[in-house]
Amino acid sequence: MKKARIALVIGIICISIFPILVKLNLTPGVISAFYRMLFSLLLLLPYVLISRQLKIPNLKTGLLALLCGVIFGSDVAVWNIAIQESTATQASLLTNLSPVWLGVLSLFFLKDKPKTNFWIGTIIAVFGMMMLVGFTVFRNLDFDLAFSFGILSGVLYAIYMLISKEVLKTMNVLSFMTISLIGSSVHLGFVSYALDEPFTGFSNTGWFVLIIQAVVCQLLAWLLISYATKHMRATRVSVSLLGQGILASIFAWIFINETISLQMVLGGFILLFGIRVTFYEKQITSTFKNKLFKTKNAI
Repeated sequence: MKKARIALVIGIICISIFPILVKLNLTPGVISAFYRMLFSLLLLLPYVLISRQLKIPNLKTGLLALLCGVIFGSDVAVWNIAIQESTATQASLLTNLSPVWLGVLSLFFLKDKPKTNFWIGTIIAVFGMMMLVGFTVFRNLDFDLAFSFGILSGVLYAIYMLISKEVLKTMNVLSFMTISLIGSSVHLGFVSYALDEPFTGFSNTGWFVLIIQAVVCQLLAWLLISYATKHMRATRVSVSLLGQGILASIFAWIFINETISLQMVLGGFILLFGIRVTFYEKQITSTFKNKLFKTKNAI
């Protein structure tokens, strides 16, 4: 468990620089996601083939891994657009609503249903989100593309976490990463072509940033996070990933002089606190039961 936690921390740091790289706007959002996946695949595939670590337990598991790739690739693409059309801070914090969507999805797909604290935390998180993007947005119902894609990114990531956790029960991390990257690359390649986004013509800096995204933000980060997901609860990993929102905000302020208002800071912390509250139920319930048991004994 200790190794999994260390892997998770390093992975979070690696993905926290991603919004800063995307915000440079050196390449279109979808094509950026495509090359992030493709370059990662080209680096990983030779290793797993030579080391013979590519193992697919059965057809169903393999197809689910491909589906994970399609979902994750879509998540990265819409998140890229959200970052480029708004701020790294807003996009990062909105996509971090994924634990809330994970809880909602668990109502339908998991045996363990969300408890009272989940709904309390959800209300707090939604209030924080409203502070983050501004109450006028909700009053005027002015939900722009960046806001919508930021929310969609969180939903897609929640779905990815649910499916990937099941796949990783029977598939090793390297095999899962390879198959999912194939799914992501093919899917995003078709989407980029359909949207008529350019596959070439970028500056040297643009290509360098794409390589950094692939090596650090995708390959290294998600090998570590997938390892943590395999050995930890999906909800715990999802909550821990909230740290990237705060780190991304700090990096954006330091490196690209992104303005962060006091209201955004407060809204972001309230949002993260609300999401964290959704996972206190077991501890609070146990404490309540212990106190109730002691009271009955005293009586």
